Amino acid sequence: MQTTEVAPATSPEKTEIDAAKMQQFQRKMREEQDLARGVTAGLGAAILGACLWALITVITQYQIGWMAVGVGFMVGYAMRTFGRGVDKIFGYTGALLALVGCLLGNLLSVCIMLGNQTDTSALTILTGLNWAAIQDLMFSTFHPMDVLFYAIALYEGYKFSFRKLSDNEVRSLLA
Repeated sequence: MQTTEVAPATSPEKTEIDAAKMQQFQRKMREEQDLARGVTAGLGAAILGACLWALITVITQYQIGWMAVGVGFMVGYAMRTFGRGVDKIFGYTGALLALVGCLLGNLLSVCIMLGNQTDTSALTILTGLNWAAIQDLMFSTFHPMDVLFYAIALYEGYKFSFRKLSDNEVRSLLA
């Protein structure tokens, strides 16, 4: 029987993990993951985060870059909770959906503010947009600092998308 030694954070003593138990546990975790549920939940979180971003931006009349951090966290947490993923595709998808949520939050904010300035509904503005108009709006409102916040959102969308092991699961792997 092959074992691996690890040092738990709470104890200076070494503990052995049974390699056979670990392989069986990894197979079980992969069987339990559900990318479709994770993507659905992550997309929902991205849309909700974008709406909250727009609402807060319109209320404060100020774009708060830290909203991107919240969107990234929401997307990653939804992906982890509903997808229970351990494969890298969950992280990549979480990062992509976090970026989509950030971009959508910016776009919604701009459309609502334009609507308020022109006495037009934001929905009318949104439905009248084509790809060129969306690009113009996004580029005209872009700030270099957005890159930093988008990068943090991408990181969080990736990092938080993976399933975490419970203490009981870790204990079950000990030899």
